[in-house]
Amino acid sequence: MRMMSWPGATVLAASLVASAAQAQTNKFDGNWSVEVVTEQGGCDRAYRYSVIVQNGRARYGGPEQFDVNGQVRSNGSVSASISRGQDRANVSGRLVGRTGRGTWTTSGGRSCSGYWNAEKRS
Repeated sequence: MRMMSWPGATVLAASLVASAAQAQTNKFDGNWSVEVVTEQGGCDRAYRYSVIVQNGRARYGGPEQFDVNGQVRSNGSVSASISRGQDRANVSGRLVGRTGRGTWTTSGGRSCSGYWNAEKRS
């Protein structure tokens, strides 16, 4: 098991989940590429992940499972938490059009923090 790959795998997924308003839902549907970079802590330095958003719900295309609770507000503000086992990541940021960016921090396992950038592919 690769430690701490889960925050990166689901940063954008958590950000776009469930409670998004219908007006925002269609705007963010599609395939996203998410780069996750660690700035502090012992987590791996960087990852890039594919995230698919459909009807305002996001999923990671990989085999790992995560508990995701998050939303995108009508102004594009992102807030979310992602957990797997004892590990947890808190995510915040903003989506604007076809791009997004924000920060993340972990708790529970390793203590790490960093930033994420997202780009809509289709």
